[in-house]
Amino acid sequence: MDPVIRIENITYTYPDAPGPALDGVTLRLQRGSFTAVLGSNGSGKSTLAKHLNAILLPASGQVLVDGMDTADGENLISIRRRVGMVFQNPDNQIVANVVEDDVAFAPENLGVEPDQIRRRVDGALKQVGMYEFRMHAPHLLSGGQKQRVAIAGVLAMEPEVLVLDEPTAMLDPRGRREVIAAVEALCRDRGITVVLITHHMDEAARADRVIVMDRGRIVMDGAPGQVFPQAEALRALRLTVPETTELILRLNAAGMALPTDAVTPEACAAAIKEALCR
Repeated sequence: MDPVIRIENITYTYPDAPGPALDGVTLRLQRGSFTAVLGSNGSGKSTLAKHLNAILLPASGQVLVDGMDTADGENLISIRRRVGMVFQNPDNQIVANVVEDDVAFAPENLGVEPDQIRRRVDGALKQVGMYEFRMHAPHLLSGGQKQRVAIAGVLAMEPEVLVLDEPTAMLDPRGRREVIAAVEALCRDRGITVVLITHHMDEAARADRVIVMDRGRIVMDGAPGQVFPQAEALRALRLTVPETTELILRLNAAGMALPTDAVTPEACAAAIKEALCR
């Protein structure tokens, strides 16, 4: 299967920056995949995210979305219909005084027929578990609920790819769980390709693939169970590991023989239970 996004050796440098924000990044994103991108501040992860739907254009190299070059201005509308972006602060993406009006805003501006807008709005709100709040005022919602409305607003455009740039950074633990559960369901149940930029290791543990960036380059790339056991290498990059991985590494150091790829809470609990029942 052809990847939905192909990135070929791209570079990018911000004006007056001492060095490149992206330095020869090559990447393939498969349809229906869930990829988490990690890195400390300044690693290039958010810059990479903004290249996926042509918010930024590479200084060299190429980004192709469904075969369309992001550098070709004639492709811009088509690319942004296919790749939707959700940012840190949901208040910056909410533009209406009623939830359903906010979700309808993007398809209305794309010229979608009114009957289709109704279908898209209802469907998007149901996908993120916010349909019952469709007539509510967004400013009265919790942070997690606002972010789910922001995601619904992007889903109403019916994108193939959903890029989330630290969408839970401003949320409390409950809000974080709500948003990540909704995002994971969109990938697993709806087949939407998800790219999650995050600094929360437990969120990245839910992904199929983890990419670690440092100084504008990809330095690790693999399944969570391959990346997170490299705890010392991650700490050298000023990153942590999921609590599950930390627990397993400590138990193994104490004499147990647990699988280090059990990175989700469910897998970790099952591995410990099995070991104790032997």
